Amino acid sequence: MVSTLPLAQLVRTQDSILGLFERDTLKQPRQNRMITDVVKYKATDYMRLSNRKKKMYLYNEAQVIYQDMTIDAGYIIIDNERNEVYAYGITDSTGAYIQTPVFTQGGKTVEPDSIRFNFDSERALVYNSRTQEASFNVKGQVTKRENDSVYFMKNVRFTTSEDVDDPDYYFYARKIKFVPDKKIVSGLVNMYIADIPTPLGLPFGYFPLTEERTSGFIIPSFGDSQQGYFLQNGGYYFALSDYADLLAVGDYYTNGSYAMRLESSYTKRYKFRGNFSFRYERQYNSERGFPDFSESSVYNIRWSHSQDAKASPSSRFSASVNLGSSNYYQQSVNQSNTANFLNNTLSSSVSYSKTFESTPGVNFSLTATHSQNTNTGEINMTLPTLQASVDRIYPFAPKGGSKKGIIQNINLQYNLRAENRFNTTDSLFFQPEMFADAVMGAQHSIPLATNFKILKYFSVSASTNFEENWVFKTFERSFDQASNAVVIDTINGFDSYRTYNFNASIGTTLYGRKDFSKDSKIQAIRHVMRPSISYGINPAFDQYYDTYERTSLTDGLTELVEYSRFTGSLYGAPNQNYSSSIGLSISNTLEAKVRDKDSTATEPKKIKLLNNFSLSTSYNLAADSLKLAPISVRGGIPIVQNKLDINFTGNLDPYALNNRNQRIDKLNIANGGSLFRLTNANVSFGYSFSSKDFSDKDDENEDEIDNESKRNGGRPDDLFGKNTDLDGNLYEDEDPFEGKEDNENKKWYNYKIPWDIRLSYTMTYSNQQRQSEITSHSIMFSGDVELSPKWAVGASSGFDLRERGFTYTQLRFQRDLDSWRMSFSWVPFSARRSWNFFIGIKASMLSDIKYEARRQPTRAIGRN
Repeated sequence: MVSTLPLAQLVRTQDSILGLFERDTLKQPRQNRMITDVVKYKATDYMRLSNRKKKMYLYNEAQVIYQDMTIDAGYIIIDNERNEVYAYGITDSTGAYIQTPVFTQGGKTVEPDSIRFNFDSERALVYNSRTQEASFNVKGQVTKRENDSVYFMKNVRFTTSEDVDDPDYYFYARKIKFVPDKKIVSGLVNMYIADIPTPLGLPFGYFPLTEERTSGFIIPSFGDSQQGYFLQNGGYYFALSDYADLLAVGDYYTNGSYAMRLESSYTKRYKFRGNFSFRYERQYNSERGFPDFSESSVYNIRWSHSQDAKASPSSRFSASVNLGSSNYYQQSVNQSNTANFLNNTLSSSVSYSKTFESTPGVNFSLTATHSQNTNTGEINMTLPTLQASVDRIYPFAPKGGSKKGIIQNINLQYNLRAENRFNTTDSLFFQPEMFADAVMGAQHSIPLATNFKILKYFSVSASTNFEENWVFKTFERSFDQASNAVVIDTINGFDSYRTYNFNASIGTTLYGRKDFSKDSKIQAIRHVMRPSISYGINPAFDQYYDTYERTSLTDGLTELVEYSRFTGSLYGAPNQNYSSSIGLSISNTLEAKVRDKDSTATEPKKIKLLNNFSLSTSYNLAADSLKLAPISVRGGIPIVQNKLDINFTGNLDPYALNNRNQRIDKLNIANGGSLFRLTNANVSFGYSFSSKDFSDKDDENEDEIDNESKRNGGRPDDLFGKNTDLDGNLYEDEDPFEGKEDNENKKWYNYKIPWDIRLSYTMTYSNQQRQSEITSHSIMFSGDVELSPKWAVGASSGFDLRERGFTYTQLRFQRDLDSWRMSFSWVPFSARRSWNFFIGIKASMLSDIKYEARRQPTRAIGRN
């Protein structure tokens, strides 16, 4: 039954049930206002009018709608004399309290046990209300609604736990002011954990409720370390805009050490996104005046930027920067990411590319690169590298149709590469000495090529390449008899040299097939062989070589030493030795067709038995000795289709060694040995599998810009252990427990336990000079298992089979505590021995409520 009668037409009666609310009166306005809109109401069982009591009674699934206010409840009483509505639940046959009121206004919903609303003042009294604001669930014993934007509440608990009636923790306040979508302001507030009050309390509290990012202070954590007692990761978070933010935090230690960090993330949908961080630490070891006192400064800069492919199809800008002190990740006091200090190389690249839509097309790119060896401190940088190219031009191609023959397939191209290269050290980075030693140059190349068929089955290609190299610094050499040393004079100014070469190759593809009976599990085996023969000429450019005289102090003899003034320039010296060589190569692929296990499949299943097994060598016709190059062997053996390939490489040398283990111009078999000597070999494989491999779910590819290890310059996987964030919590690109429902059907796993394992194996053999030794032999592994929907354990380790010892090892444990998260990581041995314990609230607005303890690894701090 539904009615839209004005409330003024209802019978004015009074009911004794109003006594329930007599002690909680709502302030009436000075003048009794008339209801300005239609009141709609309905109920399932009955709507009863009482003329004497001036009331209307609505029972079972009752509803009252007035303007933007809606009340749903099991039992609603409308009192026209007071212009008020009363709503509460009803009891079912079992005595359970059901159909509790639901009060909705202005897009906000409150679910109390009972409610009283005045139409004139539009104020309400709500009992045992439950509402959700931002990440908070709020329950108040008594709530007084002043207007659409202000509520006053008494005896309130608010929590981020999903169950507000039985939360694992909550904040309790006797009185609060509640402004939806904005804030909660309270008086004395205490924190309860499992209904037990804790000593954590504040004389007043302020809790922001906005779903948007807001600026605010970050409370530091405290503890002690080698540098004394500390305050870490305290600072301020700036919500700059909807597109960018800034985190500014720092550390302070009682021995005077300090650190500063700036981190920013930015994004613009369909345009670009990225992140930037700068970290600086000033460290003091021991105390001033002590003999072991030392000090140092370390820093690190990271920047990742990616552009949406649709933002500008003809141009692209990207950046991946990781540079700073070579010993930053080894010495940093507040940095535990294993992917960093186990990596020996930092690299950076910032590039802009542009394609000009023309005929022929022109491509242009400008790049700055950086490569840094953290062990030696050596830095190689190009600032910048300019590259330009013109698309291939076919001058003799027909205007329509395909190109045929040797003439129509002739094509040429133009390429330009110009560089400004620096080679420096960590201590001289961006110092004047670095720029003084810059080496500049440009290289122009024009390749001319063609291809055609011979006898339908043989593919022939031929090419020649012309290069002109420009340099702006050359080096003259002379011999100083007095000092008995070579003197190198740097000649500044433009110089150039030109080179060219010629190459041709012919190849074909051969197929072999063996069919078996239809009843056989193997239907057929196919062998694909691709042999090729190539020939190349590289002339000697003696015109770019000079000589100087050198006199020996022992016997007084004078000799002429050849050198090129271009040695040490950007692109090095041109070739001095003439070569005319023939190259031979053959690649093989072996595949099988097997009967599919799926009985509904109509076609047999293809599997690879041997993947690209190749042999290659060359023979130098112009050499006076050792004309045959070692035979290179490469290939892969598929073990698990599309998952695991065992890759191998090796070199077979046909020449023998003399007594000084030097190669001689004599075949090894003629010297009493085997046909070939295995000089070096490598076998490796990487394999990852998980419980998802046995389900229908596919893993999504992870964007590298979001991978913390990758941005730090480490491995994208966790074979070296998982990273930790600034709070010491195990860094997860995704919450490992997200989406796990904790109902009665999913509290325990039956036989499906999520797990994943990653393996990496490598073995290197060296026998260049009869040493016949395995130079490296190791296996690394990492795995995680969810023992229950809320427990996850994992380990990353490895074993050096050559040195008979474990490599870097990390054990980790994670526990989902509903509203809390707990993690523990432990490095049990090595120089980086450490552990880290963290427990904290998941909700970002309460991330400062946490506890952590750690044992930091020993860090040797050098003098700067």
